[in-house]
Amino acid sequence: MSRQATIDKLREMRLPKMAEAFLVQCEDPKMNEIPFEDRLGFLVDTEFSSRRNNRKSRLIHLANFDQPQASIHDVNYTAGRKLDRNDIESLAQCNYITECRNIIILGSTGSGKSYLACAFGMEACKRDYKVKYIRLPELLIEMAMAKGDGTFTKLLKQYKKYQLLIIDEWLLISLKETEARDLLEIIHARTKKSSTIFCSQFNTQGWHTKFPEAPIAEAILDRIIYNSHIIEILYIDKEHDRSMREYYSFKNSNKS
Repeated sequence: MSRQATIDKLREMRLPKMAEAFLVQCEDPKMNEIPFEDRLGFLVDTEFSSRRNNRKSRLIHLANFDQPQASIHDVNYTAGRKLDRNDIESLAQCNYITECRNIIILGSTGSGKSYLACAFGMEACKRDYKVKYIRLPELLIEMAMAKGDGTFTKLLKQYKKYQLLIIDEWLLISLKETEARDLLEIIHARTKKSSTIFCSQFNTQGWHTKFPEAPIAEAILDRIIYNSHIIEILYIDKEHDRSMREYYSFKNSNKS
């Protein structure tokens, strides 16, 4: 078989990086000194790495992060923020996802809740987990539209597939009865099957007041709070009087 025929077949089998690496080997005389098994291993590694990187990029794109530049390595551990580096880095290993546990991130506006949640989400994507980021107001609209056109069951199945769901602006406003009941369906479908990160400005003790009825509140919160790791961010960069969103934006602009 000719060299070009081999390359064409590799591309036809959707192995483009292997085809490119094969061509490089053919044009490098030094490769003749390398055992066939090692050369084949190099070709396979090249294609494998390419596919893994493409999948990671695709997962990050589909997650629709609010802050796709978020990195666990850039989390601000300023003393007043009360963040435990060992705790954060341990959670970044994503064992909570394999254990189907949740994370609750509490803090005032600008404290860095969303950034930390997106950083956790990025780590999950790197480990091939399907992640979805959404603000609760957007999720409520999505559920209402699905109920209106009869596709709520389909939406429910879709949200069951996400191994990590990040809900930002959790209970920022009080819920209507229909919203609370629809939300219960999604929370129940994911309980003990997948993980969710909740970002909220309010302490969990005040969450009950955001629901129209106590039974619905108890049904939802019982499925969340007692299976969650709670992180409370207590500090904003008062010295420079800017939020953590501004802090990370400023930091990233300095890198470029």
